[in-house]
Amino acid sequence: MIDLHSHLLPGVDDGSRTVAQSVEALTRMAGQGVTAICLTPHLLASQAPDGMPAGYDRAFEALRPMIPNGIRVYRGAEVMLDRPLSSVVARDRTVTLNRSRYLLVEFPRLVAAQTVEHALALVAAIGLVPLVAHPERYRACQLAAVERWRSLGAIMQVDGPTMLSPKPRGERARELVAHGFADIIAADNHGDERSLAEARTALFDQGGAMQADQLTVRNPAAILADQPVEPVEPFTWRLPFLERMRSLLLGDRDDRA
Repeated sequence: MIDLHSHLLPGVDDGSRTVAQSVEALTRMAGQGVTAICLTPHLLASQAPDGMPAGYDRAFEALRPMIPNGIRVYRGAEVMLDRPLSSVVARDRTVTLNRSRYLLVEFPRLVAAQTVEHALALVAAIGLVPLVAHPERYRACQLAAVERWRSLGAIMQVDGPTMLSPKPRGERARELVAHGFADIIAADNHGDERSLAEARTALFDQGGAMQADQLTVRNPAAILADQPVEPVEPFTWRLPFLERMRSLLLGDRDDRA
């Protein structure tokens, strides 16, 4: 598995606080089958033209010699689109995922669908491919809106742990997967136990082996290699599985960052 959204750069945002915490999370994920991960700390679009902050570079240098065997670590950022992006971001690619054309972007939770559409169009206009982080988090995440966002060149990253939640966010995440609107899934690990393993297993158990491979291996690998992602076939969730997940996850933490 390849995970392109994490907050394991220690001490720079609301994720992992220390190198030891990051190493513990990376070791756990490697044991679950994650072979590559992208560190994507929070960054504002207004900061992005200046590239990676010096503090982020120092944190990476502290973590790098401690990265456990069996997992490759790449860099990027999760960019809050608080303003239009400068073309410098597309030229330098210091905050994109592994210096590819793909940029992980996010919005405030109550953002309007038209605001998202306008912002994504501007990202595409400077030559980048916006990868929308956890679209199921946004109230504007309706199928018609997401279809429009995708028509502008954006692709979608659904949170794997949220996909298994019984709450409305989980329902929206499953709906995106069901309609083939999810391009990758990621764990959005913040130095905790979130992982892709359970989501991938759930897809296999539901007869979605092809989708699981596309969402957790092939498309993430294509992004790191700066190649086009492949379309993901629609997928039908079986009702007994959803009922079982609702009973098991009533106490889940769907409101985490």
